[in-house]
Amino acid sequence: MPRILSIDFGSKRCGIAITDESQIIASGLITITTDNLIDFLKNYFKNEQVEIIVIGQPKNMLNQDSLIEPLISKYIKIINNNFPEITIERFDERFTSKLAFRAMIDGGLNKKKRKNKATIDMVSATIILQDYLQSRKI
Repeated sequence: MPRILSIDFGSKRCGIAITDESQIIASGLITITTDNLIDFLKNYFKNEQVEIIVIGQPKNMLNQDSLIEPLISKYIKIINNNFPEITIERFDERFTSKLAFRAMIDGGLNKKKRKNKATIDMVSATIILQDYLQSRKI
């Protein structure tokens, strides 16, 4: 079964998470610079089958798009053009950074690792993907 990949999109970095082949467990994969996102996906898709890309949809407390949404929309178009066979789905990512930070504390990560924004981005992508998987079971 093909995997599901998630992206926690940022203007500088993107956290990436991936499911297992059974699409049950989400695991952090990598954090890359946003400029290298498309090249990373091209290389990754050469070796792994992915059927869905879940991209976090940042909203504020008034349910309005965040300021980064135009940049995300631009990259969605680029992803669609490069990988038309892969479905792209959006998923609400409110509070994922806070949840990621809490998960790192609960997981025993030391203070230095918790301050690493790349780690937070990857954990956020994992939370987005796990929440997406849970929503499909409902």
